[in-house]
Amino acid sequence: MKILKIFILILTVIVFSCTDKFKAPDNSVNPDNQKIGDTSYVQQFPVWTGFNKPQDIIIGKETFLYVADTENDRIVMLNVAGQILGTKSIKHPVALDQDYRLNLFVCAQFDTTINGVAQTFSAVYKIDLYSAGHDIEKAKVIRLLPKTSFDFLRTDREYTGVCVFYDNSYLVSRTGPSNTSKVDPDNVILTFKQLKLAEGVYKDTLTGRVPLLEPLGTGLMSANKISSLTSFRGNKYDIIVTLKGSNSFKTQWLRYVSNIDFTGYENSLSPFSTNLMKVDRFGRPEDVALDNYNNIYVADAQKDSIFKFNSFGDELQSFGGSKIFKSPHAVAFYDKTLYVADTENNRILRFILSTDID
Repeated sequence: MKILKIFILILTVIVFSCTDKFKAPDNSVNPDNQKIGDTSYVQQFPVWTGFNKPQDIIIGKETFLYVADTENDRIVMLNVAGQILGTKSIKHPVALDQDYRLNLFVCAQFDTTINGVAQTFSAVYKIDLYSAGHDIEKAKVIRLLPKTSFDFLRTDREYTGVCVFYDNSYLVSRTGPSNTSKVDPDNVILTFKQLKLAEGVYKDTLTGRVPLLEPLGTGLMSANKISSLTSFRGNKYDIIVTLKGSNSFKTQWLRYVSNIDFTGYENSLSPFSTNLMKVDRFGRPEDVALDNYNNIYVADAQKDSIFKFNSFGDELQSFGGSKIFKSPHAVAFYDKTLYVADTENNRILRFILSTDID
């Protein structure tokens, strides 16, 4: 019986990773019905404006907010009341996360000149906020990628997401058009560790890539144009991946497993088993946030909606539609408040669940 179960599991992964994606009817949130069940989201005011196509928002470990103000070429640091505490000039930032040493990691762009030709590369930066006393305008910026001579041959590669774990190791997602190589395809998740050197400083070190992900996979365990990475709180390495490539399951929870037989990632939720794993449930998911109960919030830019699921993948209070959002690219959660980067409307919106209002 155990052998039969293992065979069925392997067959399921092969089927959903290698075959053409399934088709399903549209599952958008009805824009005239912003709730599922008897609760709803109540918008908070004032609306935070002054942004230009913001593509990410996070709650830092010190509970400041950071916004990737993409077309304004800057990172904006705010308190929870919306007061701007400072900004940092970074070209075209698209993804953010922060480690427990209060370093801010940013996926953005980098301009340089090679052989007299101006070129622009996707880049990953680290901003040292702690050493600058949290004065983001004075904080030192370190470019982590591109780094090697080969990196500088590939202007078509893009870094799209970053997430940090409890031990300050982190992952960076990368996309690109060249995915035939078994050794170094463009669509991957890179793994980094911060190694402590003899003099007491930490060095960010690329240690490899997450194995067993299909660069062009249309089903499970796919790295097909990853748009975001989200890690969980606590002592675990689980991640949620969102995908923009051709895939039947565009939001996947990858559970980290380490035992005598296997160390690596596997799908936490089976296909068809929950609302989260319905075929074509999402259009273009761009970001995920988790609350204190590991409820999952998905920002879907194509469907102009925020979808909410519990930790079992059951859908809860989803809401949105074109009357509320225009291509939301990011979502964050803190203290009963949901923050949404309403990208094409150039603003940050805040919502509280009606049951949480005193």
